[in-house]
Amino acid sequence: MSHKYAALRMRQIHRNPHQPRKTFDEGALKELADSIKEHGLLQPIVVRKVAEGYELVAGERRFRANELADNITIEAKILLPEGGSEISDMDSFEKAMAENLNREDMLPLEEARGFKKVLDDKYDGDPDQVPAVAKTFSKSVQFVNQRLALLALRPEIQAAVDLGHIGTQAAVQIAALSKDNQAAVFQDWRKGDKSDNQLVHIAYAMRKQEKAATQDSMVDVDEMTPEEKAERSRAQAKTKSDLDAIEGMWALLDSIGKADPMELARTLAGEVGKRLEQMDRVADVVAKARFQLRQAKAHADASEIMVNPAAAAPDLVAEADAVLAQVDPAVGDTEPEAQAERAPEPEPAPAADADTETEATPAADAETESAAESEEDDTEAEAAAEPVAVGA
Repeated sequence: MSHKYAALRMRQIHRNPHQPRKTFDEGALKELADSIKEHGLLQPIVVRKVAEGYELVAGERRFRANELADNITIEAKILLPEGGSEISDMDSFEKAMAENLNREDMLPLEEARGFKKVLDDKYDGDPDQVPAVAKTFSKSVQFVNQRLALLALRPEIQAAVDLGHIGTQAAVQIAALSKDNQAAVFQDWRKGDKSDNQLVHIAYAMRKQEKAATQDSMVDVDEMTPEEKAERSRAQAKTKSDLDAIEGMWALLDSIGKADPMELARTLAGEVGKRLEQMDRVADVVAKARFQLRQAKAHADASEIMVNPAAAAPDLVAEADAVLAQVDPAVGDTEPEAQAERAPEPEPAPAADADTETEATPAADAETESAAESEEDDTEAEAAAEPVAVGA
């Protein structure tokens, strides 16, 4: 796109009303203003010509800092229309969005609303066009879908995500739940004894239980036949016996763990490599078994947290209003239900790719775990959403 450079008066420039980034760190702005006073503005802002002066396209932070520095002019790159066509609002918004996406301090929900605006205004909200949105900003489809999924969160959870209290991976899993169960998870999280990693597993387990409930695939013990109850009792006894037997191996492993390496080498002369491979196989199986037990714990925790879908969930919206107003005043007037209806089906995947955060993934456990196999009736998207742990 053709352009020219010029020094413009600050009063000639209007802020973009659709600026995707709403939150700016005042301390960082002050530091930038001091730098501008000392060294000048090193990178010009980007503007487009409008009816009354110029509108900011990119460089909102630099513009605000220059204002704090009490400068009356600012260096600007002026975008010029080509072929008689004006620079559209969408072109301007996409450029502002692209610049801010590369900044670490753009909030997850700001990114989500930016992607949603492009999807709605440019592609009429067609979820099949998410790949086109992702391509526009050089992001993966998974990254964009995960951000869009955040729009289905209750507002108090959105506020917690933007404030950095709940990681985006955990939030994506929570977003897949019903509004009642989202509120229940949030209430439990507020006790302060759940990490992001635990939230990922618990929310995923709750989603599986929600699905099982709608498919009527959860069998109550009282509904079992005597034969089914007997089989269940035998299975319970065997599982507990197996776990007790594994506990008995602790002393054997502990003795190896305390052995002197040089003495082990002499004792296992010629077999060290073979025995190490043997131990690696055992460690791999133990890691898989431990992962399954962690998933079982998540299901047990989820069962305690789950609310009756027909029951009224605790309404925490009023409590979060003040926080939401600080994060994004415009969002406080938006009904979360409406946001959820417009958001396309999410494709959450806690195992991060190059574009996604890893803060909430089970990789934080510092141990090797492998994913539990998904049930046969799971869809491909749900399989992708299953928590996966990778050795740190």
